[in-house]
Amino acid sequence: MQRFVAVCTRIPHTLVALLARFSIAAVFWKSGETKIQGFAIDIVNQEFTLGWPRLSDSVVDLFREEYQLPMIPPEIAATMAAFAEHFLPLLLLLGLATRLSALALLGMTLTIQLFVYPDAYPTHGTWAAVLLLLMVNGAGKLSLDHWIARRYT
Repeated sequence: MQRFVAVCTRIPHTLVALLARFSIAAVFWKSGETKIQGFAIDIVNQEFTLGWPRLSDSVVDLFREEYQLPMIPPEIAATMAAFAEHFLPLLLLLGLATRLSALALLGMTLTIQLFVYPDAYPTHGTWAAVLLLLMVNGAGKLSLDHWIARRYT
């Protein structure tokens, strides 16, 4: 058992962080893609539509009828969610402002858990664990955060 633990401790944080960044970014990016039309980038499925993004025709109704966030009009909530689900994953992939991006996505995750899908706690708990890992340990050496920190400290 001690050998196994020793092998596990040799797994570099950079590798774990890179997998965490890519995986959680993909979750939010794919969700964001369902909210817009005219723009799509999915490297895995080789789908590329480069155009001016706009909200999907049905997304505001989805926020009005199903998501029903308190105190935020559905038009604003849909726009904010679509933007955040594209911008924040991009920052995570680059490893830029990783801890802040993870914090913002954790806030989105908590909002979804509390107000939208309260029965989806196993999924949201997994997202939260990945995001907390990135907040606590950072993006790793393969990131712009690491490059900036080395250059300016």
